[in-house]
Amino acid sequence: MKTTRKCRALLAVGLNLVALFFSTTAFITTYWCEGTQRVPKPNCSKDRKHNCINYNGNDTNQNKVHYSWETGDDRFLFRHFHTGIWYSCEENINGGGEKCRSFIDLAPASERGVLWLSVVSEVLYIMLLVVGFSLMCLELLHSSNVIDGLKLNAFAAVFTVLSGLLGMVAHMMYTQVFQVTVSLGPEDWRPHTWDYGWSFCLAWGSFTCCMAASVTTLNSYTKTVIEFRHKRKMFEQGLREEQTFIDQEAISYYRDRSVQSISSSVEVFPGGGTKAMVPAASMDMGEIRESLGEEQC
Repeated sequence: MKTTRKCRALLAVGLNLVALFFSTTAFITTYWCEGTQRVPKPNCSKDRKHNCINYNGNDTNQNKVHYSWETGDDRFLFRHFHTGIWYSCEENINGGGEKCRSFIDLAPASERGVLWLSVVSEVLYIMLLVVGFSLMCLELLHSSNVIDGLKLNAFAAVFTVLSGLLGMVAHMMYTQVFQVTVSLGPEDWRPHTWDYGWSFCLAWGSFTCCMAASVTTLNSYTKTVIEFRHKRKMFEQGLREEQTFIDQEAISYYRDRSVQSISSSVEVFPGGGTKAMVPAASMDMGEIRESLGEEQC
């Protein structure tokens, strides 16, 4: 029982640790959603000769009218972007590297309250995961004491379930805010195509591991309680059977002693003879009469 309970506790601790690592990584990274944005091509220059618009052989005279024969999507450039809870970063088409903007500033004013709720929920989610992980580690240290282990197990299960629910709500709120921002966000940011990134997958993977850890902890608690009650029931049943056996032995012992005391008692007569005293209850009427007749003679 002790080994099995410890194995279940180790499994729950491992799942909780994976959930904590995934959630922390997803929270600080900016790859929840990624895709492309359609932006106008920049003017060609000496440093940039590709993916740009060439006006009349790069004539930069402002007094002349410049024409471009590119039409449709040829006039636009598709740059890559990726977005997280805190920042949205897109490729810098005028130079190397990336430029990032606060995603909270990009979100519509009507959705910023929901976004802040999502951020607070994510923080609470990680904090409750830390509390649950600490309680599970304490349970491993108190594995020799079943009662203390059960108490820690119950609290760890409660905190882990609460953290999982908060994480699910936070992920769903962020998804809602991002979808609204795609439609109502700034014109220069709105994505042309987008999809969920690896940070989003880590976030939901963290939620899955968190719920698996809570189920494992609850299962360990339930099994330990059932095993403890079963052992207690077997102990009480064995105690009753032992008490019954002792009572029967006592009755047999006193019965044998009474028989031995009756058989060893004798009656001494004046003539020097002895006669065993037989209880009247064990003699019939004929034997009593014969005994009385012999005494009269």
